Amino acid sequence: MNERKATISRNTLETQITVTVNLDGTGQSEFDTGVPFLDHMMDQIARHGMIDLVVQAKGDLHIDDHHTVEDIGITMGQAFAEAVGDKKGINRYGHAYVPLDEALSRVVIDFSGRAGMEYHVPYTRASVGGFDVDLFSEFFHGFVNHAKVTLHIDNLRGTNTHHQAETVFKAFGRALRMALTVDERMAGITPSTKGCL
Repeated sequence: MNERKATISRNTLETQITVTVNLDGTGQSEFDTGVPFLDHMMDQIARHGMIDLVVQAKGDLHIDDHHTVEDIGITMGQAFAEAVGDKKGINRYGHAYVPLDEALSRVVIDFSGRAGMEYHVPYTRASVGGFDVDLFSEFFHGFVNHAKVTLHIDNLRGTNTHHQAETVFKAFGRALRMALTVDERMAGITPSTKGCL
């Protein structure tokens, strides 16, 4: 099997982002983004997805976190798309439920080649540690549109906003891990972008 790795850099007037992924990693991560709570959440993707993930970002944080968070999602989506390649042999579909105390989230993903997202997370607070949790939707939209995946994210219950976010990101990592696992029985099959496998 070819190495499923990629490094993507994206430079705009607002941000300079570089993302490196190894889809067959051990869950190692390194972040330098200036957005600590996002770093904490991306670490959950790496550890629970068994994906090595390095993200370096410089952005207009003196304005707010919006451009940086969205552009990291975009660049990460591009890196995943390149690393996964023709998708031959992958499970394609992944899903996970993750609890954390009172919170429970479900994430379902399809490496369909078509971008689509349903995002239902009724956060109980607007921010955690100074981070605007509405920006997580921008992060996932950026990822979905550039990885070309179908993604359903549902926080089923929770009263602690930190727990709500953390269960979403842990479930996202685990769903990725399931979808990206190579099944030798599927090795000759490339997922269709037209619906049925």
